[in-house]
Amino acid sequence: MRAVAVKELKGRPEVVDVPRPEPGEGEVLVRVEAAGLNPLDWKIADGMLEGALPYAFPMVMGVDFAGVVEDGGPQARRFRPGDAVYGQVVSEPVGGGTYAEYVVVEEAGSIAGVPASVPTTVAAGAPTAGMTALDIVRAAALREYESLLVIGAAGGVGTFLTQFAAAHDMRVIASTHGHDQRRMAAFGAAVTIDAKEHSMVDAVREEYPDGVDALVDLASPTAAEFAANAALVRDGGVALTTVGVADPDAQYAKGVEGINFQLSASAELLDRLGQEIDSGRVVVPIENEVPLDQAPDAVARARAGGSRGKTVFIP
Repeated sequence: MRAVAVKELKGRPEVVDVPRPEPGEGEVLVRVEAAGLNPLDWKIADGMLEGALPYAFPMVMGVDFAGVVEDGGPQARRFRPGDAVYGQVVSEPVGGGTYAEYVVVEEAGSIAGVPASVPTTVAAGAPTAGMTALDIVRAAALREYESLLVIGAAGGVGTFLTQFAAAHDMRVIASTHGHDQRRMAAFGAAVTIDAKEHSMVDAVREEYPDGVDALVDLASPTAAEFAANAALVRDGGVALTTVGVADPDAQYAKGVEGINFQLSASAELLDRLGQEIDSGRVVVPIENEVPLDQAPDAVARARAGGSRGKTVFIP
């Protein structure tokens, strides 16, 4: 089957031919109709999981998928051939990714029926970004607050999070790197700040002199940058990073709850995400549908930064 893989850690993604996987006990074989692009994909390819899980090469990239069940291994009873499913998969050994025509998925893992209101090509853009945003709402108890500053709001997680927060009547200030006012307003942002052209700190201070209730930082790569952004949060508020650079003790000393967020993906969370999509409270922000053959170039563009919404690959 055709797939996009790297032949070594930090290698260049390329289109390759690899054997079609076979489902084992408790697994299903899914014919991939679309695979979602996430920053997690190239981080894994660069060795993010080295030491935690073994790698197998060529390592097929990708974790998000949507497609149709074609077969099941022994003891696979949750899904049947013909079922439309979507989800997130990280195989062991690492290498059985979703940028491919087929993928094998554990039934007990992060897999669920595709939301009834969207096709598989749209559903493929939802699992990692959507689950992350939905779980951030829980982890930071965002429903308890009225104002939210999102750093890096134009990407996949940011656009989902903006929609979830707005649906809970939060006032969202979206910080982006580009002219995204109209786009982010459509997702529910009350204010969009182009950090390329304006001082994000000054703009937030003008809106909230005493600080925002909550911060979700999806982009700042260092502890110093995150701490500077967290200084915009009022006493008693919460500051969360998805990059793991928060110092919770230092934030606590300033009266702010600091959170280093990590997604706990699950079928239950996917089901909840599907309910949000079917309710109409959130749309999956697909920006590009790209043929699988062009995936290496699309990954390179995404790594360079400035991507908007979600890109999906079509085998």
